[in-house]
Amino acid sequence: MEIYLMQHGPALPKEQDPEEGLSPEGEARIHASGQALKKMGVSFDAVLSSPKKRSRQTAAIVAETVGFKQEKIIETEKVKAMTSPEETVEVLAGLSGAERVLIAGHLPSVAELASFLLTEGSKAAVQFEMGGCCRIDVEKLPTHSGRLRWYLLPAQLQLIAS
Repeated sequence: MEIYLMQHGPALPKEQDPEEGLSPEGEARIHASGQALKKMGVSFDAVLSSPKKRSRQTAAIVAETVGFKQEKIIETEKVKAMTSPEETVEVLAGLSGAERVLIAGHLPSVAELASFLLTEGSKAAVQFEMGGCCRIDVEKLPTHSGRLRWYLLPAQLQLIAS
């Protein structure tokens, strides 16, 4: 399974948007990230999003850009900020037939999930930036021996997109 982890884009302050949706900069950053993934030939069999507005928007923008139907996005509490990696892995393991999965989530859970997939005891530290994306390949779940194929910062994704 190819697991793509992305932290949502920059959000509006609560005073401007009580739901803290993506800011115009956040929308532009996520659109560029999606364009880069498309140029790289990335596609998805499943897309997971937290119920938070900024995560849903991130998933929707990337999905639309790479040609994944937005109505197929799975919204789940199991990718919220404080969700344990074990809970998220249970969801991933239940995605029958999905080989390429995007998770549009939050810190610290995306970083903790990356660490969990790569090392036992969560010894790896993967530093995420909003709109950045990493790909971790796993042969079966659960695992602590995934392979980090790449991690691209938002600025790198922007360069690929342009």
